[in-house]
Amino acid sequence: MWTRREFFGAGGLGVAAAAGVLSSGGGSPVQAGTAYEESLERKAALPQLRQRMLGYPINLNSPPEEFLAWREQLRRVGIGEIAYNNVGDPFRESPLPFNTHDLELKAMLRLAPLYGLPPDDAWGFLSHSGTDSNMHGMYLGRTILRGRTGQLPKAYFTREAHYSVQILVDLLGLEAVDVATLPDGGMDADDLERQLVQNGETPALVVPTVGTTFRGAIDDLDMIQSRLAGRQAFVHLDAALFGGYLAHTEHRGAVAFGGGPAGGLRRYDSIAVSCHKFFGFPAPAGIFLTLQRHFDEFLEYFSGIHNPAYIHQVPGTITCSRDAVKPAEFCYYTSPEARVRQKSDARAMLENAEFLHRRLAEDFPDLRAQRANALSNTVFFRCPPAERLRKYSLATMDVTADGRLEKLAHVVVMPHVTQEALEDFLADLKRVNAA
Repeated sequence: MWTRREFFGAGGLGVAAAAGVLSSGGGSPVQAGTAYEESLERKAALPQLRQRMLGYPINLNSPPEEFLAWREQLRRVGIGEIAYNNVGDPFRESPLPFNTHDLELKAMLRLAPLYGLPPDDAWGFLSHSGTDSNMHGMYLGRTILRGRTGQLPKAYFTREAHYSVQILVDLLGLEAVDVATLPDGGMDADDLERQLVQNGETPALVVPTVGTTFRGAIDDLDMIQSRLAGRQAFVHLDAALFGGYLAHTEHRGAVAFGGGPAGGLRRYDSIAVSCHKFFGFPAPAGIFLTLQRHFDEFLEYFSGIHNPAYIHQVPGTITCSRDAVKPAEFCYYTSPEARVRQKSDARAMLENAEFLHRRLAEDFPDLRAQRANALSNTVFFRCPPAERLRKYSLATMDVTADGRLEKLAHVVVMPHVTQEALEDFLADLKRVNAA
């Protein structure tokens, strides 16, 4: 019987061999006792498989040379070489000199206008991941609403929301309210209103999504806000993937903080965006942004929970010690030169998603390919054979559509997914049909 380590080791090698990257002998031999080298040899095959990674929202393009040069600059001054720590609030002075708060602050102040937050009333930080950003947004909302009303809020979200929301509702001890969805997977604002009425005066923590995990649906923020009028509510927006690229397109209004004719209506209270999805940052990280006034109100209640005097401030983050390298590195992705590339990537993604949807509909009508909206880079369809699911790392899910439960797969068209890669995928499906 294999050990767990042997099983996963063979599994990684098996994937590469099945893709034709390694020879039948498993690649060049390595000397006995070099377990690290064996692991690296397997991983060395993976970059050649990037064009086949179609099912998950990860940008597998290599970082640009300018980013690598910036990373080297950071390394030369010790960032990434010795133990820096971004504990505390990046908007305040830290007693620990080995931090990159200044670069983190610069990144947040560059990002705030991208989402329409007023620069003089924005607060945020670079988190460990999109889930970490969701956790901070939901905790901020829970704390503010409980402080205002003396009651724990109920959490309103749909089954299309990312699974992290369910985890965080449990972690925060909140009661979940399952809001129905429209046919495209977006939140049904009328059902939200019905649920709000049923729950009376209980405050509402609403967690809409712009770009649901599987179908790429968009919850209508303006419709949601219209149902919340006159209620004690906090809206945390999960825009992990779509928030990265829509902000660089003509559709930026879908993730804009302000709405209405003059953009003066608040559409959400905080937002989470992943760094490793659209942006292609080479490690998990997340953007968290909210209003400074919200953060100040939160801090009043939060400071009653703890007061770590020895760091001379109440940091305002759940996490205490925080990574200092990622904020410094991600600062490059907020630069003007990086935005030029991001605009190009966003445009290509949407064009390629439209191309894939059209070709699947034309060439494989039996797959019933769908795209939730023109802002989505996700195309979902009936499951192809299991071998193709594995080959292209396609995510699958049981989805109820037209009153029937169907197992669907999807392709998430990321910047590394070229039209040529999609042509190869379509040709592969055609070969399966012909067999």
